[in-house]
Parts: sequence; C-alpha cells; structure tokens
Amino acid sequence: MTQPRLQLSGITKRYPAVVANSNVSLTVMPGETHAVLGENGAGKSTLMKIIYGSVKPDAGTVMFDGQQVHIRNPQEARAMGISMVFQHFSLFDTITVAENVWLGLSKSLSLAEVTQSIAAKAQEYGLEIDPARPVHTLSVGEMQRVEIIRALLTNPKLLILDEPTSVLTPQAVEKLFVVLKKLASEGCSILYISHKLHEIRELCTACTVLRGGVVTGVCNPAEETNGSLSRLMIGAEPPQLTHRAHTPGEAVLTVNELSLPRDDQFGVDLDAVSLQVRSGEVVGIAGVSGNGQRELLYALSGEDVRAPGGSVRMGEVDMAAMHPGQRRALGLHFVPEERLGRGAVPTLSLAHNLMLTRSEALSKSGWIRVKALQAQATHIIHRFNVKAGGPGAAARSLSGGNLQKFIVGREMDASPKLLIVSQPTWGVDVGASAQIRGEILALRDAGCAVLVVSEELDELFELCDRLHVIAKGRLSPSVAIADATVGRIGEWMSGLWHEDVQKRLAEQIHA
Repeated sequence: MTQPRLQLSGITKRYPAVVANSNVSLTVMPGETHAVLGENGAGKSTLMKIIYGSVKPDAGTVMFDGQQVHIRNPQEARAMGISMVFQHFSLFDTITVAENVWLGLSKSLSLAEVTQSIAAKAQEYGLEIDPARPVHTLSVGEMQRVEIIRALLTNPKLLILDEPTSVLTPQAVEKLFVVLKKLASEGCSILYISHKLHEIRELCTACTVLRGGVVTGVCNPAEETNGSLSRLMIGAEPPQLTHRAHTPGEAVLTVNELSLPRDDQFGVDLDAVSLQVRSGEVVGIAGVSGNGQRELLYALSGEDVRAPGGSVRMGEVDMAAMHPGQRRALGLHFVPEERLGRGAVPTLSLAHNLMLTRSEALSKSGWIRVKALQAQATHIIHRFNVKAGGPGAAARSLSGGNLQKFIVGREMDASPKLLIVSQPTWGVDVGASAQIRGEILALRDAGCAVLVVSEELDELFELCDRLHVIAKGRLSPSVAIADATVGRIGEWMSGLWHEDVQKRLAEQIHA
C-alpha cells in the first residue's frame, strides 16, 4: 500500500462563537487531487490553515509522509513541502511582486534570481505578471496570479488551493488545470477548495464534504453530477434563476467618451469609454483582470474624481466630480472586489460596517442609534443567510463567502437606483451564488439599473441583458446576451472587436 501524503485524524478547532472543525479526518494520497467541498462557513479554510500551520488545532493529529508532525507556522510547513494559496491574499501592498515572493523562499537566492524565476514561471504557466510592480497597483486577479506563482516556486509536495480560480478567466483556468494535472502526475498532492462544481468534477479524483465543520461524506466527484454534489454540500440543489424578458426604461448611468490617464505608472489609461445602463436592465463588463476595470470602477464610484465634467452622469446629474457620499445620495450603491480593507473594515463589527455606506441608524444630531443599527444588521444577516456570530461579530471573523454575502446585502438592502457590483459571487457557495444572482435579477425587475463587472463568463451570461468587454482601457460596443458566445467574448478580450463588428456589419449588408 502506498503511504498517504497527508492524514488528519480527529481535528477539532473551536472559536468563541462557533466550532469550525469537529473531529475531522481526511486522507490524501501522493499525486491525488482531493477536493474539500462545503458551503460558506463549513470550516474548509480553517482546516486548510491548520494543515499550513497558520492555525493550531485544539485536538487531533496530523501525519505527513507517515510521520506525526506539529506544524507551528507556515515557514515550517513550507520547509516540509506544503504550500498554500489563500482565498484572502497574504501579500504586502507596499513592496513589489518579486519582493513578496522572495520573502517565502530560501534566502540563499538573490532578488535578481527570484525575479528571473518569477518571469520564467509566469511564461511557462501563462500567468502574466510584472515582477517589478508594487502589489498595491495590482488587481485582485493579478494578486491571485502572484500567489499561485509563489506557491509553484517552492516545488511543493502538497499544494493547497483555496478558491484559486475565483477571479481567473476561463482561458487562464484551462492553463492552470494543465499545470495542476502535470503537478499531480509528478506526485504532488493537491488539496482543492472551490465552489465551482464543474471544476471539481473535471480536476479532482476524490472529495471530502464538510457541513457545519463535520465530515458528512466522501465521494469520487467524477462519478457525481453538479446536482448530487450540491445535495451533499447544502442538502438541496440551488434554485433555478428566472430571467424574464423586460423592457428597460430611461438611462440611469451614462458614461460618455471617458478618457482618464492612469493615476500610477502601473495603472491603465481609460480610452474614450462610453456605456449606458438603463433602469430595469443588467449590463455586464467582461475582461481579463488588469485591463482597466479598477480604473473604471473608481471613476464610477467616486473614489477617483478626475473624470472630465459631463463624462459621468446619473440621469441628468453630472456626477463626475462628486465624492462617493454624494453619489450614494443620488441612489448609487457600489460593491468593490476587495472585501477586507475596501468593502469592510476587518476589526469593526458587522453592525458598524453598515455605517460605511448606510446612515439610517444615525439620528439628526449625529448620534448612533445602536439598537436600530443592530436591528438593521440582523435583518441583513437573516435576509442573506449570513453565518456569523450576530451583528457584533467582527468582519474578519467571517468566512470569505459569508462576508461577501453581507457586503452585497448591505448595498442591495438600500434599494438603490443604480447598483455597481464587482465580482458579486467571488468565493461564494452554489446556494449563496444563486441567492445573490436572484436578488440582482429581482432588483432589475423592480426597476434598478445594474452594472456587473465579473471575470466569470458563466455569471455574466446568466445575469446580463447586454454585455461589454474591456481590454487595455478600451470598451467594446455592447452585445445583446442572445447574440453573445463564449468564443466571441473570448476574442474580444484580446481587443479584437473592431474586426468582428466590421465583419458582421458587412455580412448584414450582404444579406
């Protein structure tokens, strides 16, 4: 019998408000790609952090290559051959990509050698990144590439991936899967956390299911369907979305020839961006991460007020120079892609995080009506099924998916006239994804104008009435979702829409 690469027995981890893991056992063989499946808050990330040494278990044993080990910190884990790509990135914003990667590698290597290694790995695996860029200038998708490259450079025996494809394009996911299958064929074991069930079925050879911190099943995902995996994970299949035909109303958001120079040397210039979002419609923006999404979203949300006068309007109101608070007063609500640090303050309670964008619990004299604030937070927690220790729970104590549900819920609950949301279901389980997407469609049907920026094409095809593609700071014409295909949108992501549009116009004239 082959000796297991990793064997967990009776792992238990308790926190004041919750038991994250209860008597969990798990076995991973060499060369096995093993999925850990469960809804948000099921204890998956905590279990991975225990294996990686960043969390200590209260009970249980960890065996690695046949030896019982006590992994005290990530440095010891890496020395043993365990690497992890976190869902929430562990990068220092103020230093470069190369310097971040260097911190986790042997100090016998020079920074120049590490820089060369990053460039070589990036080219080999199709994960484009500039080693000299400061991390604070990267998009979420680019940060994820850095984390994956950093893990691969350690030549791991066990690679832990927590939602590694959540902000990668379909093309990048395909390339990553080629890499992972090659690693597994060479004997590397992979622990894979994802809410994308089709990925688990394609990639993984075994699956352990967690529910409420307890192992509830083990299966071979190749022998399961998306529906059966959903039932194992959440006890039911997610509800089907109904995308009803709807005639949109007046323009709510109008962006007219918005050109904006980058605000740092690693940013992207916006080049004559024009788009319109009308009441009662969902408009999507697809594109590879780092092509101007961040710059456009900052200009729309009010974080960047350098837009020329008249280039960004809400109805008849010119809001190009308005700050976020003034835009919220007009009915614009915004969900950023970064949960912690931008969408929520990690150390503040959920109730107090409401006050970042909501003011209903403030009295006219400026005092916080605490009971009203807690009731408001409790309402959102219940409405969006957020697993948390109540309105007083700190934002950082929630799993990534549950924090996402709370932030999205905070903005949707405000009954916005215009909702701009980036990566709405990043790291969210299938049941919660269906709920969030259903809420977006309900807002649309109620007359809200919705702009969705996402790198998940499946999500955009499911939600949107019309679709744009952004590439190198330029925005394509919109295409009705009925006329869009994955192949066509994939071509447009390379900026090739001019040729496609001219070809189709010629075909129509010819016909």
